[in-house]
Amino acid sequence: MKFSPSLIKAFLIFPLNVMGVIPVFLIWCSRPEGVLHSFPYSFSEGRSLAGALFVFIGVGLCWKTVSIFTEHGEGTPAPFDPPKKLVLLGPYKFVRNPMMVGVWLVLSGEALIFGSVPLGVWFLIFFGLCLILIPFWEEPDLQNRFGESYREYMRKVPRWIPSNFSSLTKNNPNYH
Repeated sequence: MKFSPSLIKAFLIFPLNVMGVIPVFLIWCSRPEGVLHSFPYSFSEGRSLAGALFVFIGVGLCWKTVSIFTEHGEGTPAPFDPPKKLVLLGPYKFVRNPMMVGVWLVLSGEALIFGSVPLGVWFLIFFGLCLILIPFWEEPDLQNRFGESYREYMRKVPRWIPSNFSSLTKNNPNYH
């Protein structure tokens, strides 16, 4: 992964807050003397192990997708320094938004680990916002920036649930 001031700034703005600061705040508020004390967190070995697996896979997926953005897309996931090239490799061969899938895995994993209703609600709120913002804000921007190449990618690769990617060929000049 190529580290840059933009990437560090992007990390501090988005993933640190979404997957770290907000969940820690919600757990802190869930303690017996906290404002969300009626939703205490609890541990269950099986649930916590499943949650840890989700977090592990989610962090790995986020790391991989950000690495691909910085190394092959010549940018970051942040809107202030977006990739200059359309990235169609790695997890992007199977879904258009693998980074968000990784974030969802982390958030749902955190909720499972702690058995926390507030963390579960935070995951659902974030998930819902993504379902709205990505199709209505991010995808139109990508269509404007990458044109027909992105529209072809949209036709052949699903937004969230993995599928076969064999129909997008390496003959595409934007295939990296």
